[in-house]
Amino acid sequence: MFSDILEWISALPLLGALFSILMNVGVAITGVLPSAFITVGTIAVFDMNWGLFILIIGEAAGAVVSFILYRKGISRLFSIFPKNQNKDNKFLLKLKNAEGTTAFFIVILLRILPFVPSGAVTLTAAFSKMGLLSFSLASTLGKIPALIIEAYTISEALKLKTEIQIGIILLVSVIFLLYLTWKRRVN
Repeated sequence: MFSDILEWISALPLLGALFSILMNVGVAITGVLPSAFITVGTIAVFDMNWGLFILIIGEAAGAVVSFILYRKGISRLFSIFPKNQNKDNKFLLKLKNAEGTTAFFIVILLRILPFVPSGAVTLTAAFSKMGLLSFSLASTLGKIPALIIEAYTISEALKLKTEIQIGIILLVSVIFLLYLTWKRRVN
């Protein structure tokens, strides 16, 4: 099935690129879904360079659309994030009260950091005094390094034999389950 989808998208590259961009927008709007599966599909179809270009456009479009929707109040309707979630992160608190150049550089920093959910950054920025243009520039600039690393890693992983790919997936799954078990015991 996956190969059929890749074949269809490869035959219609413009539609494939548009599909990837729209998927990124959808993931950004939810604020909680990971975009790694979009990265895998896009890199598999379009190779590293074109795939990365399409992913950057998709991430930027997703950030802008979700920023606008959050600012207009959609986050209140769907309660994507608990009210207390942003209180624990000092950078998100700084962003909420920042404006101008300070807000710009905080968004870049938060986008580069892998452990800060991008939905939380967008939501906090939407409720801050930051403007759409400065947010979209900072968000895109901050996301590019992470996308390069992610796209390169996936590009290289796709070149591995299927057995090695399955082994890596199993290893990562076991490590993740061990982490969850450890986290439950600590809490």
